[in-house]
Amino acid sequence: MAGVEQIEVVVAHQERATLRVGDVFLKIDTDQTRTDIEVEAMALAPIPTPRVLWRKPPVLALAALPGRALGRLTEPSPASAAAWVAAGAAVRELHDAPLPPWPAPGRDEAASDLDGEGEWLVTNGVLPADVVTRNRRIAEPAFRPRPPVFAHGDLQVTHVFVDGDTVTGVIDWSEAGPGDALYDLATLTLGHPEHLNDVIAGYGTDVDLDAIRACWSARSLLAIRWLIEHGFDPAPEVALLKSQL
Repeated sequence: MAGVEQIEVVVAHQERATLRVGDVFLKIDTDQTRTDIEVEAMALAPIPTPRVLWRKPPVLALAALPGRALGRLTEPSPASAAAWVAAGAAVRELHDAPLPPWPAPGRDEAASDLDGEGEWLVTNGVLPADVVTRNRRIAEPAFRPRPPVFAHGDLQVTHVFVDGDTVTGVIDWSEAGPGDALYDLATLTLGHPEHLNDVIAGYGTDVDLDAIRACWSARSLLAIRWLIEHGFDPAPEVALLKSQL
């Protein structure tokens, strides 16, 4: 890394920080269990992932992926429709892989958290009560039992990298495990509903669109307080919840 002129702070909060130094990403995590999962998940995933350069807890060094992120929540995606189709195909390949050996996160706990988060949003004036109540109803199908798949768990649009119409890799695997296929698809398209049909075309199977919308509402309701408390702008999630009316 000799000759590097600057260090880029990719993300930083009380639990985790990611720095870019030249062509190397340095991930610092207070919880080494998350790092253990990330390293193992990348080794098991059948799709491209960053190469692990070295690990010296609490730091994990990863090689940068070629290309650029599929998009960002607050901006129109610069990627082609074909790139979004390719992303859907990559997600399907992941979901068709054998389940990883560690346990799935509890969904009942997430469902109960939704009520508390909704109350906090109203009490603190973040959202009107009617918006929260409506989205709480929309979110209900997100918690219906579905067969688990090998899920990424945090498949944000910034975590999928493409070069032209080709997926070059997927990053940030610390939430990976047996999980809900539709939650992955919803996370990928949150903020970019115009590309949902492209993703489904690449995914190649019937998808419950109401369940996708339910996951949009559930993820947004659960995320907003955390984003605010960690210094992030929840505008995309707030806009989505309002649009569901």
